[in-house]
Amino acid sequence: MRSRVPLATAVLLLVPALACAGQGGETTMTASFRITSPAFADGAEIPAKYTCEGPDVSPPLAWEGLPEGTRALALVVDDPDAPDPAAPRMTWVHWVLWDIPVDATGLPEGAGNAGGKLPRGTRVGLNDWKRPGWGGPCPPIGRHRYFFKLYALDAPLGELADPTKAGLLRAMEGHVLGEARLVGTYRKRGR
Repeated sequence: MRSRVPLATAVLLLVPALACAGQGGETTMTASFRITSPAFADGAEIPAKYTCEGPDVSPPLAWEGLPEGTRALALVVDDPDAPDPAAPRMTWVHWVLWDIPVDATGLPEGAGNAGGKLPRGTRVGLNDWKRPGWGGPCPPIGRHRYFFKLYALDAPLGELADPTKAGLLRAMEGHVLGEARLVGTYRKRGR
């Protein structure tokens, strides 16, 4: 009898195992290219401070081990469990950034909010609330996962006609040298 592994678990098991050559538009995932946060560990709960139940400031992030040839970075934060992790219907986008300079080693707390300090030259896209900047976790039901995906690119992308996640992903085609991921979770109090 075959053992069944839930699809989400199978995908998460595959992600760290990926190690492509990076040719032909494939994404390279290596152990040396990492994104972390001093506010929460990979797979752990995101503190309420960074959500709609707190001040909703963007969390501090750090990265290291950029792939050779990296000329710019892009960041997408999204929730694939919307609206209900038991019956997800969409991926909700919380933050879109690109043209982050390669000399940046992270983002300070609150960088994604009005008046926040983003590295010079960083471009800000629209989240699914149709506004620029950070929109923290605010799940209507259940515990959701939030993926912080950092992409190493072989060139800056410049202005985008469509500054959404979809537009960024189209613009990145053929330019991704590597991807690093950090996953946090959140469940509203009493839900």
